[in-house]
Amino acid sequence: MTILERAHGPATDAPVDGGRPAERRIPGPVRRFFKRREMKHYNRLVWLVAAVNLVLAWRIVGGWDLRAPASIDPTPAANLVVANLTAAVLIRQQYVINALFWLATRAPTSWPLRIRWTLGKVYHFGGIHTSAATAATLWFLIHLAVLTAGAIGGNPRVGAVLLVANVALAALLVAIVATALPFVRQKHHDRFERVHRLGGWSALVLFWVVTLVPLLAGPGGGLAAATGAWPVWALVAVTISVALPWLRLKKVPVEIVSPSDHVALTRFDHGYTPFAGSSTGVSRHPLLEWHSFANVPEPGRDGFRLTISRSGDWTGSFIDDKPEHVWVKGIATAGVANIEVLFRKVVYVATGSGIGPCLPHLLAKEVPAHLIWATRNPVRTYGQDLVDEIRSVQPDALVWDTDADGKPDLVELANEAVLATGAEAVICISNPALTWRVVEGMEQRGIPAYGAIWDS
Repeated sequence: MTILERAHGPATDAPVDGGRPAERRIPGPVRRFFKRREMKHYNRLVWLVAAVNLVLAWRIVGGWDLRAPASIDPTPAANLVVANLTAAVLIRQQYVINALFWLATRAPTSWPLRIRWTLGKVYHFGGIHTSAATAATLWFLIHLAVLTAGAIGGNPRVGAVLLVANVALAALLVAIVATALPFVRQKHHDRFERVHRLGGWSALVLFWVVTLVPLLAGPGGGLAAATGAWPVWALVAVTISVALPWLRLKKVPVEIVSPSDHVALTRFDHGYTPFAGSSTGVSRHPLLEWHSFANVPEPGRDGFRLTISRSGDWTGSFIDDKPEHVWVKGIATAGVANIEVLFRKVVYVATGSGIGPCLPHLLAKEVPAHLIWATRNPVRTYGQDLVDEIRSVQPDALVWDTDADGKPDLVELANEAVLATGAEAVICISNPALTWRVVEGMEQRGIPAYGAIWDS
């Protein structure tokens, strides 16, 4: 008898092909290597952007006469700063993210599984953001070194004001990158957010200064030179991208119910119903911090819910001191579970409040699914109403009470569910360590698997 049967009884979901579990080919050692978390698509995008910048560095820096640094033209380095900055900002813009998900999920389920498997990795776009932002910072430091050499060499185009602005901008960029390092971000998340936001805005202002001053004040400069320079228009695009979410900033009423001191079931109904699989950022102090949660719209009902579990100071305060209003901004943004439409059937694996991102898809029933949910005493923690709602759309769901039965082997449970139901993919919403354990374990077994990632 399998783990799934011992905990829940025999699986009753019919395989998608109607006769037997979906066949799969176990990857060989080379393909299993590329399914390791170190080789995830996020990292592949990081390395791709880094490789492009290294090639450009070899071509540009290799042509410099380092014996006469004052004669080096800083323009190529400056252009690459702006190019990387633009890529880093735009790839995280909400409209761009939604467009990427829309394009990736146009593939029909009749396409080969390997193609759909790769398209489902669209949510790893953050690798471009991370690598491009780091490259922009490194190129700016190179640019600053060339400017400094020019100033020391008596270049009249490098004035004191321009040099000071560049030094200040370099310090801001280094601070933003340093606080975004995973070990720093996890330990000092609030500081990361404030540096990222307030430092980012300040850096954008300084980018305008160091870009426009040489164009307007240099020889042959002026308004025509500024409007004809592509870096200026790139900065326009970046500025619009940063400003757009804030143009939709609003304070909205919320209703909060806490079945336990671990969770706040929060309802919004301010004339907006987001799509299933999206997320919304909420804040009590919009200039200081934002926290994103999965939207849970219900078919045929206006508004939506958020499931907010105690996982830190902010969520703890939210549960203990329930606000009557919160701030929201921007638009609903697609998340990892949106890729379900690429497959004929999926297995959802969730722990704790990870049920939130899964629930709207289970309610919508757009794609046949089987749920595995492991949580502390589900009724006591999340309330009978929520558990009944889940059971109403997933009567065969495996709801694992970790208080009563201990922590399950979710990799083995997911594997058995795929074999029993004929699902084509696994979507896991859990903490980082467990998510990657499930994703890596499934993919090394030849099963497409997806899970939320925590990037900058």
